[in-house]
Amino acid sequence: MTAMDPRELIVKRVAKELKDGHVVNLGIGLPTRVANHLPQDVRIVLQSENGFVGLGNPPAQGEEDPDIVNAGGQLVSINPGGAFFDSAMSFAIIRGGHVDATVLGGLQVDEEGNLANWATPGRVFGMGGAMDLVVGAKRVIVAMEHRTKDGKSKILKKCTLPLTAAKEVDLLVTDMGVIEFTPSGLVLREVAPGVTVEDVIAATEAALMVPDDVEVMQVS
Repeated sequence: MTAMDPRELIVKRVAKELKDGHVVNLGIGLPTRVANHLPQDVRIVLQSENGFVGLGNPPAQGEEDPDIVNAGGQLVSINPGGAFFDSAMSFAIIRGGHVDATVLGGLQVDEEGNLANWATPGRVFGMGGAMDLVVGAKRVIVAMEHRTKDGKSKILKKCTLPLTAAKEVDLLVTDMGVIEFTPSGLVLREVAPGVTVEDVIAATEAALMVPDDVEVMQVS
């Protein structure tokens, strides 16, 4: 498919969607890596639902503060101008529409823009602030691998797992391509290097609209 690590391809491509000055929430897991690949001219303000805004890079060894962690419990730093507050204020920021974009992982998405990312039969991964973020953020970007480990599509006609939110996904970035969610349906905008349009269609249960000008994902 491509020589690049598929997950690295995903986070690098998602990073190109974030705009300078935007307030952004990065979900636990794969999305947290997006901050490491922002273009040099882009500075975002990272918000964390556990009560921070202005999160910085992981601290240098010996400078860790156990009280400064992101929503996933990872040690972080605070950039100049950052702030600490309680959960009520944090969720007021989210629910008030002040987050420009949120990037979340996904277990399933479907043709209606529904997202399932918090539970599978017999296992709960943890809801966290995902429900609020998917509804409250101005733009919802899902970053996930295109298929499950056993090769099944994660982009379905209808989600079968418990939903995080309904009809809220704006953009999906996978290791196979970039798909935009529109009122008319799912539009394939880009394919990964070494991947054909036919490959993406074959790996996707949901119906895709394919324009004439599908581009190759650019991550450098």
